Amino acid sequence: MLISIIIPHLNQEDHLRVGLEALHAQRGVTSDVEIIVVDNGSARLPDKICSAWPDVQLLLERIPGPGPARNRGIREARGRILAFIDADCRADSGWLSAIETALTDGTTTIIGGDVRVGYEHPSRPTFLEPYESIYSYRNNEHIAEGFSGTGNLATLRSVLAKVGPFAGIEVAEDRDWGLRARAAGYAIRYVPEMIVFHPARKTFAELRRKWDRHIAHDYERIRPQRLGALRFLARAIAVAGSPIFELKTVVSSPRVSGSYQRILALLCLIAIRLYRGGRMVGVLLRGDGRQISGEWNRTQPARQEPAAVD
Repeated sequence: MLISIIIPHLNQEDHLRVGLEALHAQRGVTSDVEIIVVDNGSARLPDKICSAWPDVQLLLERIPGPGPARNRGIREARGRILAFIDADCRADSGWLSAIETALTDGTTTIIGGDVRVGYEHPSRPTFLEPYESIYSYRNNEHIAEGFSGTGNLATLRSVLAKVGPFAGIEVAEDRDWGLRARAAGYAIRYVPEMIVFHPARKTFAELRRKWDRHIAHDYERIRPQRLGALRFLARAIAVAGSPIFELKTVVSSPRVSGSYQRILALLCLIAIRLYRGGRMVGVLLRGDGRQISGEWNRTQPARQEPAAVD
């Protein structure tokens, strides 16, 4: 059996190198493995990084967005099992083994795993790392809602053939695909042993950009509904005032340790929730979230594309 790993990439060479090293250090997997990296408009192609391993194929996808990049990889993949991970994620050494075990039991068809924040310096957490450890990448909760983040997702090729491809940057493609799969009768199973580590964002501006995209997607989804604008306004007010109800979570979360990390998490939580509430009101007043939804791929400097790369 063959497992195809598909990785969308955009200007993340250092992370990609670490991620590929982790994928080549997997333990316990018995299937053959192919790795497909799909570049989505980087300023410089990661061809030198990919060529270091004979089982890594580098492709190009010019339609912006991680969804179209994954679709390009799917078209070239040969595996019965398709595994998705992001370029800035590092797979735990048992990631592929967990995928193989779950998807060969004869009953499971779609799985998602645990996404954890990897601290750059565990003894010196940044302002964002404790917050993101608690509040970001809670994939078990997403799966309970019917979808998995596409940075840690695996399924059978036969399922993708029935559910269809991933959407573009105009929607949250992981939620969209997962809910379409559920509507088609498939259940997504959470596999806690299927672990990937995601770096925390470096700056508060990066965290704001993440929420800008989510706010835009949510607005475009809620706006056409009955009393959509009023519901969105109520949600904005609730978000801004929500940190007071999160004290128990911050104090008791097993994802952080020590009072210092918990204080950092609380301060960052207050800052981002106030930002989100204000941003939601701003989007509502403008009446259009689409202008901030296309953040995956911006105009990049022109570059040479080697003829050997498809």
